[in-house]
Amino acid sequence: MMKRRIVLFGGTFDPIHLGHTTVAADAAKHIGAEKLVFIVAKRSPLKGFPPEASDDDRLEMITLATAGEKSFEVSDFELQKPAPSYTLETVQKFQKEYEGKASIYWLVGADGVDDLAYWHMIIELIDVCNLTTMYRAGCEPPNFTKFEAIWGRRRVDTLNRNIVQTPLVDISSTEIRKRLAEGRDVSKMLHPAVSGYIRQHGLYQSQEK
Repeated sequence: MMKRRIVLFGGTFDPIHLGHTTVAADAAKHIGAEKLVFIVAKRSPLKGFPPEASDDDRLEMITLATAGEKSFEVSDFELQKPAPSYTLETVQKFQKEYEGKASIYWLVGADGVDDLAYWHMIIELIDVCNLTTMYRAGCEPPNFTKFEAIWGRRRVDTLNRNIVQTPLVDISSTEIRKRLAEGRDVSKMLHPAVSGYIRQHGLYQSQEK
């Protein structure tokens, strides 16, 4: 009997946009997952700056962006931890929750491939879950061959097999925040409910406004 498949997609989502939901949903469909869980990070241990929107605002925007999609869920597990969470801990939490009866997949964007070498206990993470890499507009197609010397051929072969050729949606949270600070329209980049929430709460406005 084939194990259930659960896809986890973590990030600061500052804010979540149509690129996030479109690409992750495509990857989950390719994997044949029954559930796609968006996991809101407090901050990345590899970034020296916090998200611009609050934890509560980012969580609410993701809830709005995923409402109505039966296979989508939102988790605040990492937000509830007192210190920066590591992906391995989150994966282990979901493995325990499903009592080993589900295969866990963790999604990574092609733009984050080079950072993987600096992730906490990355070798253990590769060994305990299906680290799955998605294509991203403006980035080279992912290739893990350069990591063979440090991770070993077996792990690299597994990572290369778990590359999903997702749609190239050219949207970034950085660009959205920049446009909002300049008073420009971003409605085509966001779920309508997220766009409305940002307007209602005055998020990402420049200091001068």
